[in-house]
Amino acid sequence: MSNAKPNYLKQSIIMKHRPNGVPTLNDFALEENTIDASSLKRGELLIKVLYLSLDPYMRCRMSLAKSYADPLQEGDIVTGESVGVILASKSEQYKVGQTVCSMSGWQSHHVTHETAPDLYATFNDNIPLSTYLGIVGMPGRTAYLGFKHKAKAKSGETIVVSAASGAVGAIVGQLAKQQGLTVIGVAGSQQKCDYVTQQLGFDHCISYLSDDFEDKLTAACPKGVDIYWEGVGGRTLNAVITLLNQGARVPICGFIANYNNAQRLTGTPMQIIAALENPPEHGFFLVSDWLDEYIEASEFLAQSVVEGSLKFRESMAVGLESAPSAFIGMLSGKNFGKQVVRVSIDVE
Repeated sequence: MSNAKPNYLKQSIIMKHRPNGVPTLNDFALEENTIDASSLKRGELLIKVLYLSLDPYMRCRMSLAKSYADPLQEGDIVTGESVGVILASKSEQYKVGQTVCSMSGWQSHHVTHETAPDLYATFNDNIPLSTYLGIVGMPGRTAYLGFKHKAKAKSGETIVVSAASGAVGAIVGQLAKQQGLTVIGVAGSQQKCDYVTQQLGFDHCISYLSDDFEDKLTAACPKGVDIYWEGVGGRTLNAVITLLNQGARVPICGFIANYNNAQRLTGTPMQIIAALENPPEHGFFLVSDWLDEYIEASEFLAQSVVEGSLKFRESMAVGLESAPSAFIGMLSGKNFGKQVVRVSIDVE
């Protein structure tokens, strides 16, 4: 046990009301109580959250629609991964002062057990802690492992990457360039498109908000599309499916355009693609499909950050109380890169 003070003020953000369509600030509420560090049981540790991840999948958890995980109930703390520092420990495995990643939810402090499957120590001191929630975390692993197993990429092929400036798409496009593909990005503004081509090295990037988006996409893919990395659905999907080559692959890791729709499981990319006369190889995947490769993926991504061979960008909100507004903005594309909340910079 550490010499930690006995009581800590804990702030938590709950889902007060189940969102109907686009979430509003009234759907969330901030609660406060205390955690008594002296009450930890054997194997438990108290973590102070430093950075909190905001991700599109959280909107799915707020819905009652059938999904891969149980929905949140009104009054529940919103789910989410974080990186934090251990303030008190009754664990032989984790020590006070260590930085760890865990599924804390939207909280300033939380207690977890050393055996929690989502708990692991940070492992590279040469990268910013926030990157464990982005390029070195779940989004990075989703890009690396999904591209490795589902894209089946070959040099010379053409890939279209949706949400190209986002946490997953940006990495997919860079990995594809490293393997010799022609990479076409789709993003939500000219500023994001400029970043994708000038900083990330994509061959082209087109805003899906352009009046002539479909014509520009066709012109950028004179040889058709061999791989479509799907994360949004909507207009981008409808444009790309007309360009798919024989033998194309469509890995699906999300469809954010549907997430605020009460009928979000109607008109999904899986349904639209399956209805084509000659549907390409496609399917929805979860990064947890390859748990045994997490270490390989995380170490590769961390080293790539150190070397600068993979670039990333973050949108940083400040203060736990800013999480709801940052989350709502992220769902409409107001973020630029991975959306993170800096909950605290103090390690005590």
